[in-house]
Amino acid sequence: MTTRCLNLLVPVDGSAGAEHAVDYAIMLAGWGLVDQIHLINVQYPLPGAVTTFVGSKAVSGYHHDEGMKALQPACAKLDEAKVPHQVHIAVGQPAEIIATFCQELKSDAIVMGSVRKLSAASACSMVRPPRVLSLGQ
Repeated sequence: MTTRCLNLLVPVDGSAGAEHAVDYAIMLAGWGLVDQIHLINVQYPLPGAVTTFVGSKAVSGYHHDEGMKALQPACAKLDEAKVPHQVHIAVGQPAEIIATFCQELKSDAIVMGSVRKLSAASACSMVRPPRVLSLGQ
């Protein structure tokens, strides 16, 4: 019997919940269950008042730099575990962006950490949150 490997999307925002999700993805990869891991960081758009006075190149650079800051610890963990991954940075509303990326990347699951304090066993799951689920049909 062969097991189909998963294509995972892991939203990363620098939180402890996101860190648990990365650890979970690494564990699945260690078991040979993962084909691809895509990390995504979603930056909220800057207010119009800011973008009026700052050029689009500077705004794009800001979003990229902030996204990479949030992604760096997750990338370091994956590098240390020798788990290949790709990074994505997007700007917009997180639920919509994550759902869109899930569809575009043909992800089998979104691995997300909980924002609530839970035991280590339930700190993350591959269940899509309702807002993302409703958008990511």
